[in-house]
Amino acid sequence: MEISGKTTIVTGAGSGIGEAIAEAFVAKGAKAVVVADLNGRNANQVADRLGPSASAATVDVGDEAAVAKLVADTEAAHGPIDIFVSNAGYIVRGGLELPNDEWTQMMDVHVWAHLYAARAVVPSMIERGEGYLLNTASAAGLLTQIDSGPYAVSKHAAVAFAEWLSINYGDRGLKVSVLVPQAVRTNIIGDGFKPGADAEGRQAAQDGILEPEQAASACIEAIQDERFLVLTHSEVATYFQRKANDYDRWLNGMRRFRRRLFGD
Repeated sequence: MEISGKTTIVTGAGSGIGEAIAEAFVAKGAKAVVVADLNGRNANQVADRLGPSASAATVDVGDEAAVAKLVADTEAAHGPIDIFVSNAGYIVRGGLELPNDEWTQMMDVHVWAHLYAARAVVPSMIERGEGYLLNTASAAGLLTQIDSGPYAVSKHAAVAFAEWLSINYGDRGLKVSVLVPQAVRTNIIGDGFKPGADAEGRQAAQDGILEPEQAASACIEAIQDERFLVLTHSEVATYFQRKANDYDRWLNGMRRFRRRLFGD
């Protein structure tokens, strides 16, 4: 799909990868770029910087009514939505000891937000015979996240949902991509990837840290090529192949990796 002249929404666009994607959409000539973020101040600052084709919206992507309103407001102002980038995300360290609401909130942001976006835009996209969803997951969705159970689980679900959408609606004009990056320099990583970082930081940074603009460039190429999997780190494809070829060997290797990182 060509981006020029398209109406687009990017969630989690007040910073990081979302901001970089919104900027790339403007550079590619999108007709309208809606910069959506939970932090309305950040969204407004980004939209103001990007110029007249950009506008801001404050939205909690875990609230289905808020996502539906975002879509309705955008359609009223700019017409049908051509590209929806469901990108918002965050991380909490921990696992079994985390309370249920921590697990639930991560599923809200990383899985149900994709569902809410799809419910809001897919019917009109397939009616027109064209539309694009780009959902942000993580390399953790193909592999795992050792130090965060809910992150690993929710990102796996995000990949699975993107696959399901592509299978069920791909013949009706819907194109789907899923972004599966390792470490990108965003608010999610915080200070965890600076020199001398702790084990959690070292885990995702094994193959280097990309800038948000590099991840956005990979997304733009995938949309233009209509390619499902957006790999920012080529090493992830190798790890994923090893996992598929011998699951038990991969699990043993990940346990060794964990011992090396955490020393227990």
